[in-house]
Amino acid sequence: MIADPPAISARRPRPTRLRRLILAAVTAAATLTATVAVAPSSGASIPPPPSGWSTVFSDDFTGASGTGLNTANWLYDTGTGYPGGAGNWGTGEVETMTNSTQNVYQDGNGDLVIKPLRDGSGHWTSGRVETQRTDFAAPSGGKLRMEASIQQPNVSGAAAAGYWPAFWALGAAARPVGATNWPSIGEIDVMEDINGRSSEFATLHCGTNPGGPCNETTGIGSGERACGGCQTGFHQYAVEYDRSVSPEQLRYYLDGNNFFTINANQVDATTWNNALHHGFFMILNVAMGGGFPAAFGGGPTGSTQSGVPMLVDYVRVLTSGGGGTTPPPSGGKAITGYGGLCLDDRSSDTTNFNPIQVYTCNGTAAQQWTVVEAGSTLHVLGKCLDINGGGTANGTKVDLYDCNNTAAQVWIPQSNGALYNPQSNRCLDDTGWSTTPGTQVEIWDCTGGANQVWHLPS
Repeated sequence: MIADPPAISARRPRPTRLRRLILAAVTAAATLTATVAVAPSSGASIPPPPSGWSTVFSDDFTGASGTGLNTANWLYDTGTGYPGGAGNWGTGEVETMTNSTQNVYQDGNGDLVIKPLRDGSGHWTSGRVETQRTDFAAPSGGKLRMEASIQQPNVSGAAAAGYWPAFWALGAAARPVGATNWPSIGEIDVMEDINGRSSEFATLHCGTNPGGPCNETTGIGSGERACGGCQTGFHQYAVEYDRSVSPEQLRYYLDGNNFFTINANQVDATTWNNALHHGFFMILNVAMGGGFPAAFGGGPTGSTQSGVPMLVDYVRVLTSGGGGTTPPPSGGKAITGYGGLCLDDRSSDTTNFNPIQVYTCNGTAAQQWTVVEAGSTLHVLGKCLDINGGGTANGTKVDLYDCNNTAAQVWIPQSNGALYNPQSNRCLDDTGWSTTPGTQVEIWDCTGGANQVWHLPS
């Protein structure tokens, strides 16, 4: 038997990724829904999207040898944790993440290289990068696919002790300082391996920590799955979030084979929606040490080999189906807020960017709101409640816009009556506690105040 990972005493305000390892095989419940090619060799072009899919983001890492990443697409995590968060990224890792081209660079052959290095004093450095974009979301009624072609660090045995490569994604609310509300905002671990075991683990983190509906800090996981040749060649790792089926599904793939599936009805609807009905950003990193490698013998040790990289040939994000053109259901109702005023589309104007305001309740169509997809969007007059420009700062105004399935249109009802937007980590707010009809609403830090209490149609 393999022992559970040891608990980390200081829980961080940051995704934990430490999990108890699930040894029992889990039967995959879904069939492959898209025809995808086996991952190409190093430097090969990104394969074309399968029929019915559209590419919304990709990077083929074609920069010159020794160059850093395109910072229009990527940002570097540096140090040992997010500002204000727990050290060692909350997992017990021992490396310091850097933006040095010694640790993170393009190799001139079409690959991203993330290389852990040990210095003469035994200290480790490595690399961790995130996509700038945080709006990778499954369209309502459609599918999202996040995919990468990766060669895991080519090291095994005692020389691999402590290696922890990963390809994963976090809910948009983790920006900019590390998701104090993890795991509720969702973490999708597409591929993790530890200690060069020629395997992979797939996990969804959600709900509350510790325990909760997703059994945190373990999460809902595949357990260890064989991944033959994953240290010596490129393999395609992918996850699909499918909102076209009922119940919704999260499906994990290795080289096009669906090996693990999570169904929405495995947890309650609020937990599922909070974890998945919003945008995500992707992360690539190689950690050294921590609770997960410790569960398989620990490390790094004096025998651990320095300088063995994870290679990434490409990453991409695809979407299929859905979209914002489906008309909302009929029969909307008023949303009432502070002072008894109603949420209102100013002058019943359906022009994009038209202000959403509080106004005297009058029963007009401009106040007939429909809760769509279990509260993840709010429709009126055929359009959606939207944060202007996808902004995340306090005071960003809220307006009307074409429904587009972005994170700026996600509103999760909270038990205290607030409408929470995960991307900004803020709530819909009656500006200045106004009782003056015509005041445009905004987003603001979630305070629990009466000016953030909204009574939704049922």
